[in-house]
Amino acid sequence: MAKTDERFVKTYSQGTINIIEIWVDKETGVNYIYREAGYSGGLTVLLDSDGKPVISRL
Repeated sequence: MAKTDERFVKTYSQGTINIIEIWVDKETGVNYIYREAGYSGGLTVLLDSDGKPVISRL
């Protein structure tokens, strides 16, 4: 579980072997999507249908 003083908070998680998570930067509100499969993974900005970053206010 995230501490209250940490900058990023996990807002969504799916899967156990093939993992998809969404993390939100509490300072900017920008959403990031993390994908992990086996021994590899990646993180990128989550974009809306117009190609702009998804912003959430926590």
